[in-house]
Amino acid sequence: MRRTLNVIRLQLINRQTFIWVPLIILGSVTVLGVLIYAMIPGDGPKYIGAGQAPLWYFFAIGISAMTLTFPFSQAMSITRREFYLGTLLTATLTAAILGIIAVVGGFIEQATNGWGMNGYFFALPWIWENGAISAFLFNFVVAMLIFVTGFWFATIYKRFGGLWLAAALIGLGLLFVAGLWVVGRLDAWGSVWAWIASQGVTGMSLWGLVLAAVLAATAFLTLRRAIP
Repeated sequence: MRRTLNVIRLQLINRQTFIWVPLIILGSVTVLGVLIYAMIPGDGPKYIGAGQAPLWYFFAIGISAMTLTFPFSQAMSITRREFYLGTLLTATLTAAILGIIAVVGGFIEQATNGWGMNGYFFALPWIWENGAISAFLFNFVVAMLIFVTGFWFATIYKRFGGLWLAAALIGLGLLFVAGLWVVGRLDAWGSVWAWIASQGVTGMSLWGLVLAAVLAATAFLTLRRAIP
């Protein structure tokens, strides 16, 4: 466990990647969003999903955590298992911090009537439909899922190279299009949207957590034979 915690320290040597850049993104989009709300006439509620902007940056974090830090960790005689667990723990801590910030931001918006302009970044109704815990879970899971996706692609690249990574991307794209074709062919879009609505934000977050766990497990299998 001590060596795994050392991996967390290794990942956080450059705090810009995991901490400062996400916070800068969040602060910037919040300021820009407030300025946009100030320019929109009318007293009706205004919604922008800018509060989730830092979550998408986790894709780049997942890639850099593997491609930049993994070779260095192997030079320090850190095992692949220790690197894997330490990196996931680092992402978990950072995602939890962003989830807490999103919840605090939601409470501030509710207390100030949307920054005094009835404008909301964090307290979006569909995310807060089941309260603060559900909102935290959503933001946490989305951040982890995006991180693990970037990490998964990076392990494919380090193990098989750019050609197989491109093949994997094309294959996933074809599977996605095939899925859309099947749903359209069966005229099942109504059932699909009804199922998503029945799950709610909490249910979809839990499904996202399952998907993140599957990607993380397969990433570890690939990491075991990845070339530093």
